[in-house]
Amino acid sequence: MARQLDYHTIREIFERFREADAEPKGELDHVNAYTLVVAVALSAQATDKGVNKATAELFKVADTPQKMLDLGEEKLIEHIKTIGLYRNKAKNVMKLSKILAEDYGGEVPNSRAALESLPGVGRKTANVVLNMWWQYPAQAVDTHIFRFGNRSGVCPGKDVVAVERAIEDHIPADFQLHAHHWMILHGRYTCKARKPLCGTCVIRDLCMFEEKNL
Repeated sequence: MARQLDYHTIREIFERFREADAEPKGELDHVNAYTLVVAVALSAQATDKGVNKATAELFKVADTPQKMLDLGEEKLIEHIKTIGLYRNKAKNVMKLSKILAEDYGGEVPNSRAALESLPGVGRKTANVVLNMWWQYPAQAVDTHIFRFGNRSGVCPGKDVVAVERAIEDHIPADFQLHAHHWMILHGRYTCKARKPLCGTCVIRDLCMFEEKNL
């Protein structure tokens, strides 16, 4: 596991990220909190691009829990059958839609515990929704962040919970809101799994990755 970078180096890294992209955005298309929950739930083991393609037409006809229930599971499957694990995901979307419609008046709750109680919604999904919709500095650790955090020394940890804690403990407060987006995008497009683009990386001189691909 990578060593932990010091505070000043981490601040410099995020200052460079902010200079390159002051307002990083998630890449899942959505129109409200509900469609964000659905999109993130569908994105497990799937690409954002693939989810966006599937939900482009879906969200035109089902952008609330009740509209999703009215659409029905079989028609939902027709929209999302290009996404991996679509049958199980369709079941979870219908279940969470029923709970939201019956127990929350069709609104998405803004507490992590309530979000995590929904079928198909884990800690990562809950954190994405809290961050993107309610601007809460929650950290959704995916494979990109896990890889980047350990390679760079920004937020090393043996599992996603440890990495999430390292983000909260070591990344300066003024970068917390956008931290996970900067790291996801950096991991997705620069700090790639097989062939990281270290030669063009804006933090290559600060990163602890010993096998830099220069």
